[in-house]
Amino acid sequence: MEDDKKTKKKQRSFWRELPVLVLIALVLAVIIKTFLVQAFFIPSESMVDTLEINDRVLVNKLSYRFGDVARGQIVVFEPESAQEESLPTVVLRNIGESIGLSTPDSDLIKRVVGLPGEALEIRNNKVFIDGTAIDEPYLADDVSMRRFGPEVIPADHYFVMGDNRGSSLDSRSTGPIHGDRIVGRAFVIIWPPSRWSGL
Repeated sequence: MEDDKKTKKKQRSFWRELPVLVLIALVLAVIIKTFLVQAFFIPSESMVDTLEINDRVLVNKLSYRFGDVARGQIVVFEPESAQEESLPTVVLRNIGESIGLSTPDSDLIKRVVGLPGEALEIRNNKVFIDGTAIDEPYLADDVSMRRFGPEVIPADHYFVMGDNRGSSLDSRSTGPIHGDRIVGRAFVIIWPPSRWSGL
């Protein structure tokens, strides 16, 4: 009889604690997504062959708090056209993204090609930085790029391009992005499992 009472008491205790546990898990998920790591969905073909449509990557949001942006890194950033959101909208969006009900739909993902103060030029299907061609092993052999520049990248700005140079809306048309717009560095493909790899 006493065992039955103890069992019932434990069950009642569990159901009372469950909402608190769910709330704690939700708060932790929002904190992790906001400050540490976020999953990002690849919506377009601009990064093919490195990233395919519907891939999911993890983005490290602390990368550039403790280190510098480097050429060749893949970054997620907010476009200049991103609209300001109200606090309730931000909170609801963060909760939805944290528990997987939605994905960021305004952020973009590209590769850093040019750094602040550098002169960037594209000619003969190659990118030149300060007059020297850079090595880009991640590009397809048949890549085709229109002539561009030379253009000096402003202070605190980065020139970003998609790996699929013929089908990418990037700094060639929208201009370099300000460092404040960078959300974080993409460092691993997590979905689908068959494409799991570091970036």
